[in-house]
Amino acid sequence: MILKYKVILLVLMTFIFSGCVVAVPLISLGAGALGGAVAASKVKEKGPEKTQLQIRELQTRLFDTRNSKKVLKTMLNVLQDDGFIVKEANVELGLLTAAKEIDVETKGAVFWGTLFKTAWEKNATVEVTANVSEFGKQTRVRVNFQKKVYDSSGRVASVELIEDLKFYQEFFAKVDKGLFIEREKL
Repeated sequence: MILKYKVILLVLMTFIFSGCVVAVPLISLGAGALGGAVAASKVKEKGPEKTQLQIRELQTRLFDTRNSKKVLKTMLNVLQDDGFIVKEANVELGLLTAAKEIDVETKGAVFWGTLFKTAWEKNATVEVTANVSEFGKQTRVRVNFQKKVYDSSGRVASVELIEDLKFYQEFFAKVDKGLFIEREKL
């Protein structure tokens, strides 16, 4: 009889704790375009901390054109294609900012949050800032993405810089493809 109660208690505890941790499946810049998974949960495995130089390196790319205006316009198009809303674009400064809203709420988190009257992760905003400038015969682009998760009370639950190499590689590949299409007038 005691074993039966222990099994029931174990099953209940499993359900309780499974609804407490939420993970964003993928922050995608398009229909499955980016495979860089970014967890919204505060409980996650992280690799070794990157240095400022390493972060800057993965956020920066050079494009073989002097036309920084064309690169900025291509980036704007890529971001809009991926569901971002452009907040600011300044050609003179080479500045571009945009944001995208993502729903991260799960039924389990809502159930347990409501049951225990606690807040749960509800939505997230992915913000991007880009700096585009001429660099000799090339154009240098530095872009950074940041994810801000909000709880069901509207408070910020977490803020994190996206540092996934694959995420940035795939974003820059889209920009490169957009520049190719523009250059070939396709």
